[in-house]
Amino acid sequence: MQLSLYVEPRDVSEAQKLIAHFGREAGIEASDRAEASRNLGNHLQYCRWRQIERLVIMLSLESSIGTIH
Repeated sequence: MQLSLYVEPRDVSEAQKLIAHFGREAGIEASDRAEASRNLGNHLQYCRWRQIERLVIMLSLESSIGTIH
């Protein structure tokens, strides 16, 4: 599984807050926020929330993805 991420430090902070507040449902919350942004026509926030959703998934995994150094 390969997930490309292009996030800013504030996105990592947002992902951590979602995980702390929503637990296992954090990815769903990020997805809902992305859909709400899309429905408002805000494509920049839509893309940002999709990236945060991917980040939440990566942070929730038990194993590592990709190269381990």
